[in-house]
Amino acid sequence: MTVTVYDSRQCILGEGPLWHPLRKQLFWFDILGKKLLCDTGEDWTFSGHVSAAGWVDADRLLVAGETALFTFDLNTQAVTDIVGLEAENPLTRSNDGRADPQGGFWIGTMGKEAQSYAGAIYRYYRGELRQLFDRITISNSICFAPNGDRAYFTDTRGRRIMRVTLDAEGWPVGEPELYLDLRADALNPDGSVVDAQGCLWNAQWGAHRVARYDADGAFLEAVEFPAAQISCPAFGGDGLKTLFATSAADGLEGQSEGQTFAISLEVAGQQEHRVIL
Repeated sequence: MTVTVYDSRQCILGEGPLWHPLRKQLFWFDILGKKLLCDTGEDWTFSGHVSAAGWVDADRLLVAGETALFTFDLNTQAVTDIVGLEAENPLTRSNDGRADPQGGFWIGTMGKEAQSYAGAIYRYYRGELRQLFDRITISNSICFAPNGDRAYFTDTRGRRIMRVTLDAEGWPVGEPELYLDLRADALNPDGSVVDAQGCLWNAQWGAHRVARYDADGAFLEAVEFPAAQISCPAFGGDGLKTLFATSAADGLEGQSEGQTFAISLEVAGQQEHRVIL
């Protein structure tokens, strides 16, 4: 397995990689650069921070912006607001997010200066935005088991990835429980994705790697990257056997920092789920 540079453009804070299953293209964000990027070499700049997306159809993405969830038409560049997201709070922005198997979209917020407990995690589902968890400092690791019965998330600052049971419509049932405790290893859990076998791949900020854990939280393997601040993985490519990973150049020097990487694997990922508006 060899890691390659998939896209050499340096992002200040690369995040939110999304393999569009209809377009066969990778999209990702530079949150601090306020940009959406595509592997065609295109990019689009917005007035506020943008951080994560799900696909609605062949032409539209649901994008998590600084103050709203909105659709973005990739052909016309039309922006249509769907629902406000902490629009009344100028201290916060969106961060990590992902579509769930039931057609909902989970999105986390955080303080722009990572203020303690300033963020939360929400779910948008068929017209309703509902807050799920509050008092989050740095929302991350939002991802889902293949059968849709569990969701994962973390507050990076606490270094613990949690999981919660979901009902048939994808809403949490009961209280979250501990899935993975990284405090003893001083690892910082950033974005995550779950593969087709139900194993979780976690980007570990500052550690040059994405690590794979089984459904019980046991460590299986890690992929090392030439950038320190790996921020989020995503599966795509032929057979969904390419693992992509974004990174952040913020505060660092070096050509590799902030680039987007790829590695071919034997294991396949899940297809990214469609958001039902």
